[in-house]
Amino acid sequence: MELGAELEAVAIDIVRAAGALLTNRPATLNYSTKSSAVDVVTEMDKASEELVRNYLATNRPGDGLLGEEGSDIPSSTGITWIVDPIDGTVNYLYQLPGWNISVAAQLDGKTLAGAVFAPLLEGGMLWSARVGGGAFLQRGTAAPVPIRANANVPLHLALLATGFSYSTEIRRKQGARFAALIPEVRDIRRMGAAAVDLCLVASGMVDGYFEEELAPWDLAAGELIATEAGAVVTNGSGGRAGREMVVAAHPSLHGEILALLSRVAGD
Repeated sequence: MELGAELEAVAIDIVRAAGALLTNRPATLNYSTKSSAVDVVTEMDKASEELVRNYLATNRPGDGLLGEEGSDIPSSTGITWIVDPIDGTVNYLYQLPGWNISVAAQLDGKTLAGAVFAPLLEGGMLWSARVGGGAFLQRGTAAPVPIRANANVPLHLALLATGFSYSTEIRRKQGARFAALIPEVRDIRRMGAAAVDLCLVASGMVDGYFEEELAPWDLAAGELIATEAGAVVTNGSGGRAGREMVVAAHPSLHGEILALLSRVAGD
């Protein structure tokens, strides 16, 4: 099997196993906070990352692992897995849909394959991709189908997704920007999980997405899936997406979103 296809199959297997663990949550969920009082981590975040760590130790010995909850295992094979064991932990805490498991395989910093699984969306929505292989969405037990980002959507009719920082200071700035943006587009949605937001762009369920302060585990799988679905994913100036900013949309809309964000920032 070609390496990208092999890694995509592993990513799918991991997110499904983690999804089964996470949907069987305890009646009382223990949690603590990280960067701020609203940035939470639950016992299930840690259990999910432990599942991934054990899976890789058994099935991909020698691969590295970088996980949100502290895993930092060096690679001897060249492959490193970038893992968010629960993306959208606040959603998970409140039992809201949209939380997901995001897993990507990288070689020398380039993402080769990835999968994102949101168990509570439509009976389970699983997005996956590998470099050069296109992007796919599987709903429940149905067969995976190819997906594409929406093309030729004018900015004023664009439905965008976004997210907000855990920092109170940054949230104030984002709130002011939100107020300036909302009259310029169809509407803006806030799902609460960055990986799913990127996958919604890939699926044509929103037209574009922008957010600041994404970590590698928020971005890796979703960026590949969106790119393989025909979207462009960059930072705010058209360079490589990262913590500064992530903007994702079809090329026919992407530049307009960049220009709008730049114009609002300058107002």
